[in-house]
Order: sequence, then structure tokens, then C-alpha cells
Amino acid sequence: MAEESSAGDPTPSRPSSEEPEYLTVTSGLPQVRDIGVDAPRRWLAKGWSDFKIGKSASVFYGLVLTIMGVILTQAWNKGAITLAFLTGFLLVGPFLLMGLYDISRRVERGERPSLAETMAAWKANAPAIGFFAVILALLFAVWVRVSIVVVALFFPDGVPSGPDLLATLAHSPEPLAFIGAYSAAGFGFALFVFATSVVSLPMLLDRDRMDALSAMITSFNALRLNFKPMLCWALLIVVMVGLGFATFYVGLLVILPWIGHATWHAYKEVVE
Repeated sequence: MAEESSAGDPTPSRPSSEEPEYLTVTSGLPQVRDIGVDAPRRWLAKGWSDFKIGKSASVFYGLVLTIMGVILTQAWNKGAITLAFLTGFLLVGPFLLMGLYDISRRVERGERPSLAETMAAWKANAPAIGFFAVILALLFAVWVRVSIVVVALFFPDGVPSGPDLLATLAHSPEPLAFIGAYSAAGFGFALFVFATSVVSLPMLLDRDRMDALSAMITSFNALRLNFKPMLCWALLIVVMVGLGFATFYVGLLVILPWIGHATWHAYKEVVE
């Protein structure tokens, strides 16, 4: 075992060679495990198992989330706003999956998932979870504004609405410039949200005395110390959600609950 830090020394002790499964992180925070690039495959397998066990509750959440996705991306008949809401759906996704985390937690404990109980699970740590939800909502609002501005910069005569946006973009003299600028802006927002939420919300649900800031720092450490597997996980989420939208939202009924259950197992494997 690693030697204890001397009294008054705020520097955390360095793990010895006998403890390779943990990585050194900020003192006082949960330790982060070192995982391999094959970890996302395990999370998806375990998440699918949870989905089958709590199928009725999982499908209910999938239906609610799919309806929210439809509202966010179709309720506005303006191209820039629709595009912003479509991409922003991924930013608020971690909070929307809260009930699914609780289903997986109950399955892990050997309990039978109850839809009514999972819908109130957030109350166990309401201040921290509520604070985190406010942060995500603010980030979502900022992203919508940034997205509209980026689109407007490339369409000074007026932003096309609906499907006309893609048609106009196809005939634009600088389509790659727009795609590059929009992707760069979106990647920056997405990376920040992913870094601070990849394991934080399941952690806040699981640990009722954990505060939002500590959970966000731990989540950031999980990404920093396991960058490759976490990046693979982020790409998988984007691809899966994209497939859900490509199937006219039908695929989201299964894909979103599946991701939610898998995220719970990502937290349990990455954080001590």
C-alpha cells in the first residue's frame, strides 16, 4: 500500500506498484481507475442486460426522451435553431438519463426496478443534482446562441429555414469553412460538457453527500486519465444517437435507455 502523506502535507500519496488499478487524483476526491479501450464494449453489454431486466421502465424513459428530442428539433421551423437544438440535445442528455441510472443501480442491488421510485430518485441529492441541471441548462442556452451566430455569419442575407439549410449549404462557395467552424464550436462545448458530466450525474445519484463541483472534477479526471477509452465512448454515443435520429426517432426509443444504463456502468467501473 502507498505510504500515508505526512501531516499537514496536502499532496496526495503516490500509489505504489502494487496498486496499478488506481490513478492519483486530487486529494479528497474519489479515486479514478485506469481502464482499457475495450471498456465501452463492456458498458454497452451490461447496459443492454439492464435494459432487458427493466424493459418496461426503460422503454417508458426512452419514449419520454424521444418525444423531448422531437420537440427540441422539430418544434422550431428555422434552420439555425433546429440545428442548434439537434446538437444541443446531446448537451442536456446526461441529466435526462437520470431515471435510467437509478434503474441500473437497483438492478445492481438485486432489486426489481420500479418506475415510480426511479422518477423520484433525484430527491436523494436534490441540491447537487439541481445545481448541475442549472449548469447544463445555461450551457444549452449559450450553445443555442453560439450556434445561431455561427450559422448567421455564413448566411448574412438571412438564415435558411428547415431543409433549405442543407440545400443552401450544398451550393455554398465555402461549405467546408462553415462545417469546420460549426464543428469546432460544437466540439468545444461538447468536450466541456462530456468532461464534466461523463460520470458526475450517476455519482451524484449514488452518493447523496457528494457535491456538484467535486463530482465535476472527478468526471474531468476520469476523462483526463482515461482519454482514449472515454473518447471512444463519446464517439459511440454520438454515432448511436445519430442512428436514432436517422431512423426518424424510432431508434431513440431503445438507444437512449441503452446509453443511460451503460453510463451507469461506466461510472461504476471508472470511479472507485
